Amino acid sequence: MDTPKLTLLTTTHRVAPGLLSWPAWEALRGAPRVLAGDAAHPQLPAVRQAGVEVELVERGSAPALARRLLGAAPALWLGSPDGDPGLTDALARIAVEEAGQVPEIEVLPGSYDLPGARLLDLASVMDRLRSPGGCPWDAEQTHETLVKYLVEEAFELVEAIEEGDRATLREELGDVLLQVFFHSRIAEEHPEDPFSVDDVAGDIVEKLMYRHPHVFGEVEATGSAQVEANWEQLKAAEKQRESVLDGVPAGLPSLAYAAKLVSRVRRAEFTAVPDRPYELPAEFTEESAGELLLAVAQRGYDAGVDVDAALRAAARRYRAAVRAAEGLSEG
Repeated sequence: MDTPKLTLLTTTHRVAPGLLSWPAWEALRGAPRVLAGDAAHPQLPAVRQAGVEVELVERGSAPALARRLLGAAPALWLGSPDGDPGLTDALARIAVEEAGQVPEIEVLPGSYDLPGARLLDLASVMDRLRSPGGCPWDAEQTHETLVKYLVEEAFELVEAIEEGDRATLREELGDVLLQVFFHSRIAEEHPEDPFSVDDVAGDIVEKLMYRHPHVFGEVEATGSAQVEANWEQLKAAEKQRESVLDGVPAGLPSLAYAAKLVSRVRRAEFTAVPDRPYELPAEFTEESAGELLLAVAQRGYDAGVDVDAALRAAARRYRAAVRAAEGLSEG
């Protein structure tokens, strides 16, 4: 006599209803009973439309549901959108305690998350926070009030990268990503010119494909230098810039701003303005100190040195030395 089977069909809510694997559809059509515990299960309409009858059962606690499903075998359980917390553990416990007396248990994945699928969850959470009944603080925020958080999160991400702290890197990437979704959700509410995070993503996809003709087109590029040159040419044509310096954000930290200006000038092979003299001034004033720092940015670019990152690293070493002299550990 064949051992009855209990099939646990798992699905993800991050794909469109009905997009199940062929083995999943075969299992649904061939099961003597199909059970579900959620009347609002997103797959129910598609499954029923395919002619599969589904019985709704009370879920209750995980151990109680496990007993209920084992008693219903042979059957197929259409896993709930929340993953039925504790169900598999309860089934495993019963299978061990009552070895040889329980039905065969099979877990059948019916659909899978695609790469980036959790971004859908983030969009859903952000929408919930901004909607009526959500978070009062989140609902009050504007693009302007969030600027300081965006700047802070960006610098915290830079610090995590430079410190080589992978756990913090992962966390800070999430914080920066949240800012993108937060601003996009706010933009959806604009009365005259709304746009969504999908519009934001669509724009950057188009931009990346346009600016990488050596990947998505028929342009040849033999190295990174040629790729960068092609990028700058396409960007200049796209934005119709008059100056090689158009588009450099003036809000950058001062040294990073100077380095970005120098980078633009060097890439454009612009030589009409001479470099600043690279020497200590006879007298240190605000102007002479600025000229020296600009000269450092120019020499740094030529030497392939990120002067902004170099200064931060030197500042961290200085901080460590001061704390060591104070008899304090690095914190």
